[in-house]
Amino acid sequence: MKILRHRLYSDDGNAVEFYNSPNRGRVIDPEYLVIHFTKGASARSSINWLTNPASRASAHLVIGRDGSVVQLVEFNRKAWHAGYSRWEDKTRFNNLSIGIELDNYGDLIGGPGKWRTTWGKSVSDDEVIELPHMFDNKVRGWHVYTEPQLTATASVATLLIEHYELKNVLGHDEIAPGRELAPGPAFYMDGFRATVLGRQEDTPITYITTTSLNIRQGPGTRYEKLPVSPLPKGTKVEILSSNGLWREVDVLETVNDEMDIVGWVHGRFIRRSAE
Repeated sequence: MKILRHRLYSDDGNAVEFYNSPNRGRVIDPEYLVIHFTKGASARSSINWLTNPASRASAHLVIGRDGSVVQLVEFNRKAWHAGYSRWEDKTRFNNLSIGIELDNYGDLIGGPGKWRTTWGKSVSDDEVIELPHMFDNKVRGWHVYTEPQLTATASVATLLIEHYELKNVLGHDEIAPGRELAPGPAFYMDGFRATVLGRQEDTPITYITTTSLNIRQGPGTRYEKLPVSPLPKGTKVEILSSNGLWREVDVLETVNDEMDIVGWVHGRFIRRSAE
């Protein structure tokens, strides 16, 4: 991919699908990238809303669950995605940032076997992960992101950071705490930020397994399980890297008399430790 005249182009040299949202402002010099979830029924319905003048909302990009990318606003124009926002000494992030919306139902209601969106659509258990949000520690059900979507988001983010020399990647929840939940804990922001910025995470974060969990030689069920599998529920781990929905972890405890265990687990079955 590449960027020409503030538009995104795919590897075949063609501009990605573009819908010119009227919900835009002046020319900006972006410094940050902000990640959102759409909390909509589909990428197309969200695009329709973000290009509707009545919505008074927009974003620069919408990334579908199949990894498709649609642009709505040029990267050097103000999109209306952040609302009232503050982070460190910065405010009004519409003036400072590029916004990416990820097609995702967001936080869900119900429980196992009964998950549904806030507008009543049923969601299967295999599309849900239960995790606490970092700001209130309340465990909720969250719609999982797909591997094609995460891969496309990382590729686009890396390109934007390099092209515009962006300073950081932030979640909407980080710049509007208490008001916004997106992109939520189903989006592994710590690892994503480290990957696209090309740096290690500043402070290692401890996670625990939420169930008895197999640990594998690589990121996927096609890889062999390590002999110590499964890790017991509640095993403390530190994430080293990510690949789609999979996490490479360093096990911080002795398991079956083994120490210094490093392998891959599915990210759905670990959560941030309260410690």
